[in-house]
Amino acid sequence: MTTANLTTRTAAAVEARLKQAGIQLTMGGEPTLVPNHPEGAEWSVAADGPTKLRYARSLAAEIKRRAWPGCTVLYCPGKQYDGEVNPRWALRLITGKSGNPLVPLPPAGAATTSHVPDATELSSLLAAIGRDLGCTLEALPLRDPLQADRQVWAIPLTFQEDQWRSLAWPLAEGLRELSGAPGPAGLRLPLQHFPEGELRQVLTLERDPHGWALFLPPLEREPLERLLQRIAAHSQGWQEPELSGVLPWDAMEHWQVLGLTADPGVLEVNLPVCVSWHDYAGWMQLLEEAGAAVGLRSWKQQGERSEGTGGGNHLLLGGPSLDEHPFFTRPGWLVGLLRYWQHHPCLAYLFSGRSVGPASQAPRPDEGSASLLDLQLAHAALERLPAGDQRVTIGETLRHLHADRSGNTHRSEISLDKFWNPAWTAGCQGLLEFRALESLPDHRWSSAVALLFRALAVRLLNPEHRPTALRNWGAELHDQAMLPTALWADLELVLADLAADGLPLDPEPFRAMWQWRFPQLLHWQQGDAELSIRQALEPWPLLCDTPVEGGTTSRFVDSSLRRFELITNANFRESYTLVLQGRPLLWPPNPEQPLAVRFRQEALFPCLHPCLPVDVPLQLELHHAGGGAPIARWQLVHESSGFEPLTEVAKEATTAHPAPSGMPMPLRGAGDHCSTVDLRL
Repeated sequence: MTTANLTTRTAAAVEARLKQAGIQLTMGGEPTLVPNHPEGAEWSVAADGPTKLRYARSLAAEIKRRAWPGCTVLYCPGKQYDGEVNPRWALRLITGKSGNPLVPLPPAGAATTSHVPDATELSSLLAAIGRDLGCTLEALPLRDPLQADRQVWAIPLTFQEDQWRSLAWPLAEGLRELSGAPGPAGLRLPLQHFPEGELRQVLTLERDPHGWALFLPPLEREPLERLLQRIAAHSQGWQEPELSGVLPWDAMEHWQVLGLTADPGVLEVNLPVCVSWHDYAGWMQLLEEAGAAVGLRSWKQQGERSEGTGGGNHLLLGGPSLDEHPFFTRPGWLVGLLRYWQHHPCLAYLFSGRSVGPASQAPRPDEGSASLLDLQLAHAALERLPAGDQRVTIGETLRHLHADRSGNTHRSEISLDKFWNPAWTAGCQGLLEFRALESLPDHRWSSAVALLFRALAVRLLNPEHRPTALRNWGAELHDQAMLPTALWADLELVLADLAADGLPLDPEPFRAMWQWRFPQLLHWQQGDAELSIRQALEPWPLLCDTPVEGGTTSRFVDSSLRRFELITNANFRESYTLVLQGRPLLWPPNPEQPLAVRFRQEALFPCLHPCLPVDVPLQLELHHAGGGAPIARWQLVHESSGFEPLTEVAKEATTAHPAPSGMPMPLRGAGDHCSTVDLRL
């Protein structure tokens, strides 16, 4: 059976089991994109920059053309972070629940036009809208200090007690100017001088020779739809306006919404709510195709190798509404899911980015602020809850435990920040957010991971399949469980669990992900003896808060550390030895236990142990077990190039960590039974 056929069959079985259990389990996603040739801070560390909004608008237009013809595109103010002058923006594509547009702009069937209305035509538009709404719209002209040829009008407009109302804004001539901040005029109004006691709801109209735009007043959903309909009805034959505003509080319940948001280093896409895996997979394919059409993709090229965008590809599970939410009345199911994920590190490390562990954006619960004892107590208490809606108890019990070591509830492998968290506006959505997922270069890979997670959730509906206790990993979690061979072996156990329950998944796409995720740095084979070296994961330690420009602090980690794994068979270990930096590598006593090496790739500031030198270039020699001259030599200068054959000239030029005089010292780790040896020890 082909991968596609097996996937289709298993996906259908997953949906059938959910239907049989009377459960509607929705999915969401937050994939990230970067340009084909990313340049500038906005595509590495900064949230915004000169090209990101332009890319977002191009992608919005392409998605609109392919998926939602006639949908409304709305520029919205997004999240506000300390140290950032303006809120981050978000482009929202909005359509009705059935897929029909709220208000076709331009109207359905209308030819595309480039006509930009002049001031007289816009005045007539306001008069016509006012007649339809039953009130005269009062327009106040304003100046834009950033663009002298841009005309701006502010029109106070509210809807209260089923009635539209506008009012005059008696603003002195010297105060009729927008602020100098970037963004649409509706975010730059001199509202500090608005009439006291009146709602600060203002329709803002602006035009220049290239186009026209509207900032919609913050209205509830139904009056906002009515206003949009009047705008569309009286602007036929004109260029489509750029719309800005804020989403009504109940938008997600009545509309389908897709978001494009500014995030550090990437363009983040917030998928609409998906009712099935097929719905999710369809959006991931469309997004990849639409992105390619405008020069965006879900991966970066680093030298000869590709890697993720550096941003997330978070997956969300929830319900069709808060009244029909599957987790609220099934805390035992939720606990079983959390325990199963804790038992399988591959679900935290195999599909994430380079930054993993306690200082990452998605630490496991046993890497975060909670003790294993507190987690066990919480799980036991939730399993004993009586029947009924337990959303508040679940949220209050778990959200304090699923947090990083600083107490940040957003940074967690499985975040409950949006489950039932009344501490912030968007916190009560009933969402489980799986954050240990990074963007992948193929939409089929991302969809395979989503089906894996969804199938596991369905399997764990059966109480007999749920772990009864958490596992105390101890030092083994970071010493061994992060290594490529251990992660693959763990994933094989997960796939075997699903296959035994009648939900088989083809391992080949996951094998391809594993090979892409952990590139091979060296492969050598002689007869039955084989050596392979693969890039491995290394937790990057968190540094103290470091002041940056503006007086704010950022989270700095020491990303200079790297690790690789040496994968050998018994024939190799019997016949050959390896010498690294002039010192022999000692294999663990357990022949099935892998060996890894930790080293410092580069000098950073700040970093841990600044007095310890950079370890590269690394020189590796292969010897017969009986000794003698080396059979082969390799050198690693950087992971991206792997181990290259070392010529005699290059060998003599190598000066890093010369072999000590006398008897060579074996490399050692922190303990006799560690899988990882450290070049710094």
